[in-house]
Amino acid sequence: MKIQFIISALVSAFLATSAHAAALKNSCADLPNYNQLKTVITDATAQKNGGFSLPMWGTVVDRSGIVCAVAYTGATNDAQWPGSRVISAQKANTANAFSLVGLALSTANLYSAVQPGGSLFGLQASNPVDTNVAYAGNAENFGSKADPMVGKRIGGVNVFGGGLALYNEKGAIVGAIGVSGDSSCADHNIAWRARKTLKLDYVPAGVAADKSDQIIFDIKDGKSAGGFGHPVCAGTENEIAKNLEAVSIKK
Repeated sequence: MKIQFIISALVSAFLATSAHAAALKNSCADLPNYNQLKTVITDATAQKNGGFSLPMWGTVVDRSGIVCAVAYTGATNDAQWPGSRVISAQKANTANAFSLVGLALSTANLYSAVQPGGSLFGLQASNPVDTNVAYAGNAENFGSKADPMVGKRIGGVNVFGGGLALYNEKGAIVGAIGVSGDSSCADHNIAWRARKTLKLDYVPAGVAADKSDQIIFDIKDGKSAGGFGHPVCAGTENEIAKNLEAVSIKK
């Protein structure tokens, strides 16, 4: 009986693992895989984005918040800020969690809204990062196909540039991308370029003047005119953002 119980438990565990793998494959099927993510963030980082021209982390999540891929652009996984791995995942989770079929909100759009007196004050504390997911596993696997975050929900809310929702050509939201490792404004520019390359930028509407989820620089004397502004970073990021290729807004 004991042997039969053990065999039964092993079979159940195998079936559960197989079912989870199949579900993950299906939920991430329309999103960039590890190789694609690494390529697009590497290419985007190589362009002029302002900031410090540092290596980056990138994460993609599906619509349910499950991490599909994590990658980095440097030579090793400590060539970019180690803390930015989880921040990139947090940004992806945020952009996905607070965007809809009819409205995209980038993480850059949330900065002013969550400040005291803002329309979304307190949002940044509403969905904490799951630290058991964020810091699990062997650090040697961080940013690889075997990153321990893959297949799990990371959670977290981030309220500065670098996270964008992903929309396919039908206007359906399929998840989000988050990048981190430089100034928050440069992070946004890199995420923007990566999403454009992936052709997942069919944004239905946003809060920016061009009706997209572009970063908004309208803070004056500490107050955002439209309520969704982001601070200007120290370099040329704001000017670069103005000249980025427009999104393919879904009509």
